Amino acid sequence: MKQYRDTGGDSGVSSYDYGDDWISVQFKHGGIYTYRSSRIGSSHIATMKRLADAGDGLNAYINTHPDVKKGYDPR
Repeated sequence: MKQYRDTGGDSGVSSYDYGDDWISVQFKHGGIYTYRSSRIGSSHIATMKRLADAGDGLNAYINTHPDVKKGYDPR
């Protein structure tokens, strides 16, 4: 996984990885959550990838979009 830069210094995200239609996010509390376009939509996945690469806003995005926050892969 790639280290999340956390440019604002206030994120709960520590690292991430992604592919064409998914993104996995590791939170500082240790949990790893995988989000797939089949569950939350490709536009959310694209935005999350962009925010992850920018190192800012990913945690806030997840928390402010209920369909994303609860849309992780249960596996």
